[in-house]
Amino acid sequence: MSPQRLDSTAYTNAAVAEIARMAEVVRGVDPDTPVPTCPEWSVAQLVRHVGTVHRWATQMVEDRVTERLDPGTLDLQVPDDAGGYADWLAAGAGPLARVFTTADPDGPMWAWGADQHVRFWPRRMLHETTVHRVDAQIAIGAQPNVDADTAADGIDELLENLPAARYFRPRVADLRGSGEAIALRSTDGGPSWLIRLHADGFRWERGAAVDATVTVVACTDALLLALYARRAPTAEGIEVVGDELVLARRLESSAL
Repeated sequence: MSPQRLDSTAYTNAAVAEIARMAEVVRGVDPDTPVPTCPEWSVAQLVRHVGTVHRWATQMVEDRVTERLDPGTLDLQVPDDAGGYADWLAAGAGPLARVFTTADPDGPMWAWGADQHVRFWPRRMLHETTVHRVDAQIAIGAQPNVDADTAADGIDELLENLPAARYFRPRVADLRGSGEAIALRSTDGGPSWLIRLHADGFRWERGAAVDATVTVVACTDALLLALYARRAPTAEGIEVVGDELVLARRLESSAL
């Protein structure tokens, strides 16, 4: 089954909706609440990170940068009082939508991932925001969920970009092996994925495998959250068949 991508406007609209959703999740939450899935961060630090990334990506797309922009050079206008962070996060959606929807999606520019074009960023901001919204929900004890279509595209996007993530997540280099195969099989009518580990890295494709070293069976959003290490493979609703050690080692290396 071939991946069916959205166009840049649809990704932008979905990202804007996720920004609003995350802002509502964190509104009124104690800023010092720890985030278990980002153990070094509080909710305030999580929100500041996400809002900064939105503004960073917006500025880079607006300027069509050919090399990485240092986010430290931006005037982020972060509120002095962390109680205003939810509104600040939400306020980033308007400029992001304006810039992303007026930019030529095929325009070449710097991106940290595989696709060095404007279109990389609307898709990336959707999945960046979605996963961190999940982090915020976990921090406050809420049950997170991701739309199945968004989750399936998020798995594709993660697997496409992981090899390029080494510059900020060196452990991605550990995603290698000697032919082991990890299969992901959705239980809600979504696609399946096959990841094969080789000495020089990994290859992936959509499609089921009968000879996998280990198979993870779950609904699509649980598969996404497991790949991002936001849900343990032992969690309710996830079934693991095969070599659990291979899976554990590889999930640790794939989390962003």
